[in-house]
Amino acid sequence: MSVLTRDEAQTRAQLLDVHRYTIELDLTTGDETFESLTVIRFAARTGADTFVELRPAELRSVTLDGKPLDPETLDDNRLPLNGLTAGEHELRIEASMRYSRTGEGMHRFTDPADGETYVYTQLFMEDVQRVFAAFDQPDLKAVFDLTVKAPDGWSVLSNSVTEHLGEGRWQAAPTPLISTYLVAVAAGPWHSVRTEHRDLPFGIHCRRSLAPYLDADADEILEITRQCYDRYHEKFEEPYPFDSYDQAFVPEFNAGAMENPGLVTFRDEFVYRSAVTDTERQTRAMVIAHEMAHMWFGDLVTLKWWDDIWLNESFAEYMGYQTLTEATRFTDTWVDFGVARKAWGYDADQRPSTHPVAPENVEDTASALLNFDGISYAKGASALRQLVTWLGEKDFLAGINTHFARHKFANATLADFIDSLADATERDVHAWADAWLRTTGVDTLTPTITADAGTCALTVDRAGSRPHRIAVGLYDQDLPDEGRLILRERLDLDLPQTEPRPIGKRPALLLLNDGDLTYAKVRFDATSSGTVRTGLSGLPDPLTRAVVWNALRDAVRDGELPPTAYLETARAHLPHETDLAVVQGVLAFATAQVADRYLSPDRRPAALATLSSLCRDLIRRTEDGDHPGLRLIAVRHFIDVAAHPDTIAAWLADGTVPGGPELDPDLRWRVLARLAVLGATDERAIADELERDPSATGQEGAARCRAALPDPDAKRTAWTAMFEADELSNYLFTATAQGFWQPEQAGLVRDYVPRFYQDVVALAARRGPAIAEAAGRWAFPVYAVDSENLALGETCLHEGDPIPALRRTRVAPPPARRRARRGPTP
Repeated sequence: MSVLTRDEAQTRAQLLDVHRYTIELDLTTGDETFESLTVIRFAARTGADTFVELRPAELRSVTLDGKPLDPETLDDNRLPLNGLTAGEHELRIEASMRYSRTGEGMHRFTDPADGETYVYTQLFMEDVQRVFAAFDQPDLKAVFDLTVKAPDGWSVLSNSVTEHLGEGRWQAAPTPLISTYLVAVAAGPWHSVRTEHRDLPFGIHCRRSLAPYLDADADEILEITRQCYDRYHEKFEEPYPFDSYDQAFVPEFNAGAMENPGLVTFRDEFVYRSAVTDTERQTRAMVIAHEMAHMWFGDLVTLKWWDDIWLNESFAEYMGYQTLTEATRFTDTWVDFGVARKAWGYDADQRPSTHPVAPENVEDTASALLNFDGISYAKGASALRQLVTWLGEKDFLAGINTHFARHKFANATLADFIDSLADATERDVHAWADAWLRTTGVDTLTPTITADAGTCALTVDRAGSRPHRIAVGLYDQDLPDEGRLILRERLDLDLPQTEPRPIGKRPALLLLNDGDLTYAKVRFDATSSGTVRTGLSGLPDPLTRAVVWNALRDAVRDGELPPTAYLETARAHLPHETDLAVVQGVLAFATAQVADRYLSPDRRPAALATLSSLCRDLIRRTEDGDHPGLRLIAVRHFIDVAAHPDTIAAWLADGTVPGGPELDPDLRWRVLARLAVLGATDERAIADELERDPSATGQEGAARCRAALPDPDAKRTAWTAMFEADELSNYLFTATAQGFWQPEQAGLVRDYVPRFYQDVVALAARRGPAIAEAAGRWAFPVYAVDSENLALGETCLHEGDPIPALRRTRVAPPPARRRARRGPTP
């Protein structure tokens, strides 16, 4: 497929003014294809040649200003429009388009629980071309007028209010000016819960088989939606710009959610079938807040080209966490951000594939797609949080509102954004942007404490180039309770320093970046390191503890702290931790990174034993039933690290953990997957469990378990399904890949390691970016890192010519992972 370059987009934007798309989709023509009729009304400013994009199964007819064009001139995904004259034009294109099984374009899904079928669009970047013909670039905004013909019994959702005209025809109200990638359709026999708020229609929607679970959480979801909506109207002067607000939870969705104006689509794992922790509910609420922020930043004002994707994602990420903290019951959201999301940014920023938050050289759409990572989301949000700390929230919001007023229903660049901020303050925002948004890497802050006549002074060494405004926490031992630390003082400090900062007597713990207001790795002085080892759990604030745990994580990653020391610290302090995000984050890193990756195979059993013992302590601590979320985390991780099958097999047989919880579908599949890894179950047991839970999640669980069986035939079948048959949907591919590679089965799958490098390039070329990313993330043998396999990887990169989406995963190897509930990626 031909990718659009920035130069081509600029040339076309100078030539065309696109007014309106009239689109008719017919979803009643079969399981493989649908009919797409597009009429585009546009003006050419001068006479010139250009092109329109589409990727049809069959291009039936093309007319320009009533005159037929030859469909055979379609070259890959480009239909040339040669000899345009200056003035108004009408382009009419009829085509048959293919449904997708990979979450791109028009995705089609049949629910195994009840046989009902659903379709929805994901048109991001280049995938609008899979659904209708378009001048596909974000700065050619237009009005969209959409009609859909759907099977009887279906309802159709879109960016604006839809009306059923009869005989299966649905008409959506014309949109305001929006970009092509933001058009959305979701059709099927949805279960819907509708209400109004401030005279605006609200709706939440899911598959019928998930109706009881959506109904159980509808009040919570709608309350979060209302609270965020109201808070944004307090922050933003521009009112919500669309005629309705629907949220559809859709199957096999690749991202966490997508900010389609008026119709946000979410992965339907957010409709919880099984028990979840309050932190997971907070994550869902954060994604709701994140996507609603996009209605202003991304939809009302849209990037001009994809080099400014951070303007969309960093802003929504920051606003999602901050607004949730201000407006809802979830007041500790920055703890989860610090533990989970920020680590994603740190990892991405220390790989060979790092890039600035606002890169300057995004030459084409294929390159742009690679920048949807921890840098554009987590690092960018951290940078904005630091900007607000430095600038002040009043001036920050004033600049934001100026930006909205100047560019509403249009497009903007980084320069436009910074100019708007600069108009609201006397500070040098342009210099700040150059230092923070145009540079790569993570600064490291190291304290040095000097003493003179009993009085100490602090000097902070900054390995890096960015200015920082941080808080420095000074903590003393609570003498009556030596396990407890008391905050003596929190100092504000601007870096780089001009002179040492007096701090009084030496503290037991000096913590740089207390409150986590900047993006930097921090180190400890010798006294503080000793205090952390003995007193970490005695720190009073969960965000402070999160900063310390992140510092320990970074030290392990940088080779400055032995992995076993991290495990020992977790073993000593995690049994006393009360914050769910901290417990989950530490256990995840200790298991997936330390035990599975940083330690040699002969030391892994001891690490798993340590983690198993830790989880047992947490389970015992929560027997009173007062901490169900903490207990659930401990049970999940105990299952994941089990080295022997007896205990978890007994849980599965009894249907419960002694003292609770009962095993819901998520826990049952989790136990069965671990038993499969350990060779303590078989195909019959998997089939029986699938009969018990025939849902889509059950299908994924069965695929994961079958691929995890320590049997040559099972591995052969799984490999064929992933790399040869091309029939697995995106979710079933991921589930199969998650089960395939297990450190316990290294000898069994040794011969598949070189096959990965041989087969993955062709797979990615055949099936496209979504499967390429899934293969690079989940089907890569992450534990098999040695000189021979590194050489294979180099050959794959330099001689195999992988597509960009695959190349990025190999230049930036994915972090180790456990089979766990997939977290969102907004």
